[in-house]
Amino acid sequence: MVLSQDYIPRIADVFVEQSLRRTGALLIEGPKGCGKTATARHHAESEIKVDIDPDVEISMGVDPALVLQGPTPRVLDEWQAQPKLWDVVRHEIDGRGQPGQFILTGSTAPAEAVQGHSGTGRFSRLTMHTMTLAESGESTGQASLLNMVKGEAPRVGKTELTIHDLAERICRGGWPGFLRLSVADAQANLRDYVRTIVELDISTPDKVKRNPARVLRVMRSLARGIGTEMSTTAIATDAELHRETAIDYLDSLERIFIRQDQPAWSQSLRSRTPLRKAAKRHFADPALAVAALQKQPDDLLHDFEFFSQLFESLVVHELCALTNEPVYHARLGDGTEVDAITTLAGRTVLVEIKLGHHPNVVNGAAASLQKFAAVMPEPAEFLVVTGGGMSYRRPDGVNVIAIGALGR
Repeated sequence: MVLSQDYIPRIADVFVEQSLRRTGALLIEGPKGCGKTATARHHAESEIKVDIDPDVEISMGVDPALVLQGPTPRVLDEWQAQPKLWDVVRHEIDGRGQPGQFILTGSTAPAEAVQGHSGTGRFSRLTMHTMTLAESGESTGQASLLNMVKGEAPRVGKTELTIHDLAERICRGGWPGFLRLSVADAQANLRDYVRTIVELDISTPDKVKRNPARVLRVMRSLARGIGTEMSTTAIATDAELHRETAIDYLDSLERIFIRQDQPAWSQSLRSRTPLRKAAKRHFADPALAVAALQKQPDDLLHDFEFFSQLFESLVVHELCALTNEPVYHARLGDGTEVDAITTLAGRTVLVEIKLGHHPNVVNGAAASLQKFAAVMPEPAEFLVVTGGGMSYRRPDGVNVIAIGALGR
């Protein structure tokens, strides 16, 4: 293990350990700066930076297996700079016959040619996210989702996280490198981050130059529609682009893990009313929406509709990171809906997300969960995540957890 006194423990650590026990290699993907390399290094014995080490290019031309030599687990950081490494690693794993050999990290999804050799049985995959509130310190983490699905009722007093704190956290985001910065400095860095996306990173997957101003218009359109089922056609119209161009930009943003949509749930229900199929729009972190639109915390406090959209996106982000499972949404044609559906420890969890925590708000959310559960083919856990207040279990079995207490 490459030890660092500055390493901030991550929820992903447990998933990395599990993966290294069962497969020869682990692929860690996610947006730039979310902590992939630091986490990989924390679990590794050696490392090579594939994108900047001059010896890598030489080794790839002579004997690619040389890149893999070193104590294991060995990190191949930004491995996609040398796509042929995928097959080299596959064959090396077959030859060694041992788990926990390599950790590959990357901020760009593998090209189609590489994806054709999936590495099934040899590779496990983990998408890392920016920090949750529990990791960055804004949440106590006392209300455990795992304990909840095991039957333990959340019992946490009123969270100390204020609505102003929450607005600042949404604007600052969860990048580890910004953790000790002021909100203003973190936001300045995020505006630079967005500029780098539209000018450079958007072209990384396929080396095709794209118009930065147009890419920014797409990002701003996504930002305005965050947490909604905004269609590609609507995005193209809003950004004043041809639909095909908008599709290209959206696909490229997805391949660099900036756009991370929330798919619609597709399982069968005890209802004749069909489920809607549109995904909800999200960024890797809702702070990117704030940065793209150049908003400030006070802007959120004066626009609670947009604040609520961002809060919903933040909670979806938290659920993805805390569960390491897909997070869906569901809405029937008659309006019956649930904000998020995920699984944890084999249990289905239905989630409603509410920025407010007044009893009337929670009552409405609980009623929505119970209405949707009536058409579910199997029992589910009920959860309302709020922006503040206490965390508890209602007499009807609905769990209420404030985001300032939410943890794994």
